[in-house]
Amino acid sequence: MHVENFYDTRTSTFTHVVVDEETKKCATIDSVLDYDQDAGRFYTESADKVVQYIQDNGLENEWILETHIHADHITGAFYLKEKIGGKTAIGTRIKEVLELWVPIFELVDEVPLSGEQFDKLFEDGEQFKIGTLNAEVFQTPGHTPACSTYHIEDAVFVGDTVFNPNLGTARCDFPGGSAEDLYNSIQRIYTLPDDTVMYLCHDYPKGDDKPLVKTTVGEQKKKNIMLNENTSPEEYIEKRTVRDNTLAVPKLLFPSIQTNIRLGDFGEKSEVTGFRYIKIPVGMFDHAD
Repeated sequence: MHVENFYDTRTSTFTHVVVDEETKKCATIDSVLDYDQDAGRFYTESADKVVQYIQDNGLENEWILETHIHADHITGAFYLKEKIGGKTAIGTRIKEVLELWVPIFELVDEVPLSGEQFDKLFEDGEQFKIGTLNAEVFQTPGHTPACSTYHIEDAVFVGDTVFNPNLGTARCDFPGGSAEDLYNSIQRIYTLPDDTVMYLCHDYPKGDDKPLVKTTVGEQKKKNIMLNENTSPEEYIEKRTVRDNTLAVPKLLFPSIQTNIRLGDFGEKSEVTGFRYIKIPVGMFDHAD
């Protein structure tokens, strides 16, 4: 197995291409579509790097995998499927996310609550193949109800569940999030062998530091500042709650979720103007009353 990593500096996001070197088949995990919120336009620079890599190396893309519905960037899944093919997939609990957000954005007539816009919904513990590589899905809720971790051979792709040990873990204050659930999800990941390579979805380096793309389960258990092998559930929930109360709403929250429930598609064009539209529910996070 070879893993090629792509880092998007605008959203601090890693996209991973997992390659079975024997069959030249691959899977793409957590792709990025570039979005300029101020200008109301998207472009495909980040996704095109992935496309170019796959084409240059004669690879056949089998899967476009999402670890969850991202709130800080827009997925390039629909674009990648057009360019390199592959089945789009996410965990089955995406239905809970859809039931929450689709009505908020008034998209009931456009976005299926069944999750059928994805080619595959993975059950917890479901196994699949990338070429000859063995892969298994862990449903790891907490950051969102629909978060999944992909255990592929001797590596694990954790999405936003766990960060760089110096940063800790994902926030749990989004609708449907749960610090208790995330604690239990991470404990499940920590049962893997200590030398299991853990690929991250984000890192936020300072100055000239390079982003950390991977660590190990053992390193996380020893050094994660938020949840290590000695952290009790009560301690974690308290630390996570206090920390979350200091965090701002992600700048791309509404555009990201609104489009990611459609695999990054911005929806139908208006018959009147010919434009697509992003809705912003004003006051949703206003706790003044």
